[in-house]
Amino acid sequence: MTTTAQAPAAARGRSTGTGTGAGRATRRSARRRELGACGVLMTPFFLLLVTIFLIPVASAVWLSFFSDDQPGLGFGAERTVFVGLRSYAAVLGDPTFLAGLGVVLLYCLIYLPLMVAVALALALLLDSGVVRLRSWAQLGLFLPHAVPGIIAAIIWLYLYTPGISPVIDLLGRADITVDFLGAHTVLPSMVNIAIWSNLGYNMVIFYAALQAVPREVIEAAVVDGAGPMRTALQVKAPLVRAAIVMVAMFTLIGALQLFTEPQLLSQSTPMVNSRFTPNMYIFDAAFTRNNYGLAAAASVILLVVTIALSYAVTRWTGRTDAPEESAR
Repeated sequence: MTTTAQAPAAARGRSTGTGTGAGRATRRSARRRELGACGVLMTPFFLLLVTIFLIPVASAVWLSFFSDDQPGLGFGAERTVFVGLRSYAAVLGDPTFLAGLGVVLLYCLIYLPLMVAVALALALLLDSGVVRLRSWAQLGLFLPHAVPGIIAAIIWLYLYTPGISPVIDLLGRADITVDFLGAHTVLPSMVNIAIWSNLGYNMVIFYAALQAVPREVIEAAVVDGAGPMRTALQVKAPLVRAAIVMVAMFTLIGALQLFTEPQLLSQSTPMVNSRFTPNMYIFDAAFTRNNYGLAAAASVILLVVTIALSYAVTRWTGRTDAPEESAR
């Protein structure tokens, strides 16, 4: 009896062990298939990341450690020599580069709040239903973004230049004198070009985020007595905060790369020199002075500043989100 009872138990143990092993093998196989699918889907991204970003950055870092020097009194042939951090010291000690960084930071302080505020206000206005023909309004606001940046800068340069600008002529007839390319107005003029070009794009991002807001939340706010303004600012805007942070970050990164607008405006005003922004400094060092090591060092420094500011924005938004998540 004891032997007979032990045999089925052993058989059940063997069958259970076999089943467990088969289940583990099935899970491992499914896991491998998932990892393989993820690898296939992520391969194009990593190829682009390596080709477009990592290789150019590594090349710039390598190039920044070398310079073309002439031996003796400068009568010999140029040769490439290792100079270490000399190019970085030259860039950081150049007042024109530091002044360019200051110009870009001031540009960001003006451009970033205006862009986010105006784009969000237009998106809230469209989402409220006050504006009729919303599709046409979106199209009209988005169309300037379809114009290439250099073409937009040329159009606005025409409107800013005295003698040929119909805007300046019209203001002159009303006894209003405005120098759009003056010392105190040239930077706001560049901000105006950037806002005109990118406002519609960012507005579409905000409008798409607003469409994902649950209608029940808005209806509950209306039932509680919230008016249109209060609903927009205290209900809708906080719910699209992720989109606001994303637009702010990408706007900041784009602003730090300011080049096209001042490069074209420099042809019409002495207020913009060839090293007005860091990108113009890099262009001048590489293609005017033929100092590629200096240009590479300035590029790496600008990249570090961009990464640092982007990280600061991410950390700041993370801290402000933490209390809300803990409260929930």
